[in-house]
Amino acid sequence: MAMQDFAYVIVGGGLAGSSAIEGIREIDKSGTILLISDEKHLPYHRPPLTKKLWLGKKKVEDIFFKDQKFYDDNGATLMLATRVAAIDAASKTLSDETGRTFRFGKLLLATGGRPRRLTIPGGDLPGVCYYRYLDDYLATKAQAGEGKSAVVIGGGFIGSEIAAALNVNHVAVSMIFPAATLCNHVFPADLGAAIHERYRQHGVNMLPGDRAMAISRTGKGWLTRTQNGREVESDMVIVGVGIEPSMGLAKSAGVHTGSGIVVNAYLQSSHPDIFAAGDNAFFPYQALGMSMRVEHWDNALSQGKKAGRNMAGAREPFMYMPYFYSDLFEFGYEAVGDVDSRLETFADWEKENDTGVVYYLRNGVVRGAMMCNVWKKLDTAREMIRKAHRVAARELAGAIR
Repeated sequence: MAMQDFAYVIVGGGLAGSSAIEGIREIDKSGTILLISDEKHLPYHRPPLTKKLWLGKKKVEDIFFKDQKFYDDNGATLMLATRVAAIDAASKTLSDETGRTFRFGKLLLATGGRPRRLTIPGGDLPGVCYYRYLDDYLATKAQAGEGKSAVVIGGGFIGSEIAAALNVNHVAVSMIFPAATLCNHVFPADLGAAIHERYRQHGVNMLPGDRAMAISRTGKGWLTRTQNGREVESDMVIVGVGIEPSMGLAKSAGVHTGSGIVVNAYLQSSHPDIFAAGDNAFFPYQALGMSMRVEHWDNALSQGKKAGRNMAGAREPFMYMPYFYSDLFEFGYEAVGDVDSRLETFADWEKENDTGVVYYLRNGVVRGAMMCNVWKKLDTAREMIRKAHRVAARELAGAIR
């Protein structure tokens, strides 16, 4: 089987990988491009899988990044439902599981992350849904509806969003999570308690401070046993306990990894011709003066495009400050910077725990901001974080409205 040569090879069919094609073509109009994805679908946006698809605000055909014509017009070859097995960095080649081999000039690892799995009895049973992919939405949506029930394991972003989405679709939801409140790594305690109460008022059966210890099939569906001795029956079991960055290929290529694939300001790994972008990239967050991974849609979109430009020779540092957002019943927010609830926080509420801005500070310097039911203020928040001026928390009252 003859080896095929490409100027650019992209491994990963998410937003980072597909937006890299746009970046490449802004600089290099003709270099050959191959995108390899282990999913069978064209690259798509993930946020609607827990948001607008469930609310009837989007249809499945609306969530794709681009249609086939975009890839054809940009001369990009797509290989879907294909898994890369190994990378040889020295010879700049990679092979897929069928043995086909490809040579690259520049390589982008946009492999994202894989759902973290439960290591409990029954955690690997067929039908337990580790919610992340379009196929997970399609399977769950087919089961959902009035009179159905679901256990959602996990109280972070995915767990809280899918629980709200299912509840709105008349599914009886029980949530099991170890913290006292939802998204406790982001929400300050008072806000977390208010969101928790909002879920309870919507009829979600909240089981905080607990863990799933065993999952089994029953004649009718599923039985989940918890650490606190509860037994919860349901028609569905959905798990959202975070992701782990996909670094296997990076390790096989011998590039530096740690909390992710370590890249420089140009999104270049320790191998000059191998780049990384998206959920798996451990990159220098310029405005915060620290390296980190960011597992959000806007980061994948912007970072992928910048990686594509740099693969094509632009040599531009990634300076952008990505944001993320969520919709939890009537509570929506946009956030930017370091929104870690372990930081000092100052909440400037117009309506307590509903409408206002939460600031996250370290040593009197604003590091992050969460705009709660306050919109179109991201650039104001970004500017405040970039300035890095020391402020007394009370001085932030009214700073963003």
